[in-house]
Amino acid sequence: MGKVVLVTGGSRGIGEATVRLFASYGYDVVINYYSGEDRAINIAREIEGEYGVRTLCLKADVSVEEEVKVMVDKIINKFGKIDVLVNNAGIAIDTDFSVKSVSNFRRIIDINLIGTFLVSKYVSKDMLKHGGAIVNVGSTNGIDSYYTYSMDYDASKAGVHILTKNLAIEFAPNIRVNAVAPGWIMTPMNEELDDDFMKEEKKRIILDRFGEPIEVAKVIYFLASEGASYVNGTVVVVDGGRK
Repeated sequence: MGKVVLVTGGSRGIGEATVRLFASYGYDVVINYYSGEDRAINIAREIEGEYGVRTLCLKADVSVEEEVKVMVDKIINKFGKIDVLVNNAGIAIDTDFSVKSVSNFRRIIDINLIGTFLVSKYVSKDMLKHGGAIVNVGSTNGIDSYYTYSMDYDASKAGVHILTKNLAIEFAPNIRVNAVAPGWIMTPMNEELDDDFMKEEKKRIILDRFGEPIEVAKVIYFLASEGASYVNGTVVVVDGGRK
């Protein structure tokens, strides 16, 4: 029986790149999405045709406990197990501090942090029986604060980083839990950034460019693989280096 990976927020950006990479290594893939059903289905069809793997597309809000439970049950019913979980689903709502709302702040925490907790909790119930790996997608924003308009996003990702370390202890030794902390990556979330802003940000990056989603996906795959069998409870920064 082949290995199975669940990627939350798997229909775009880093999630899509991760789905495609795991499929290229023969993993059966579960693509979780909240919006963009057509895109998720098209990705699934493409990787089925290219790599001959099995796929499953499931809509679920990772911040809603009942939806997470149903999603995990459906995966176990179809594939029998989950070997790797990639907690990638996330949102950002950047606004000036003066107009930040409690509802938006809560929504960001709910998706980015509570969602990571919930999916990890319900996936682990099966994964602890046979072992596996969890990789959380954090952010360099959770390590250093660059702009106050993203303080809610920053707080959520800092939470993901410390949650990663706690889950690594909680699930040891059967499940390894690590995280990646991407810097500026050319994802749909960043496509509409102002050109002048991007130019200034690139000056702060040693490699003088934004990263590509596949470059983060490769680190995620490594952390989930046997190549990282002695890597646990760590956060790997993927940001091209900061000046």
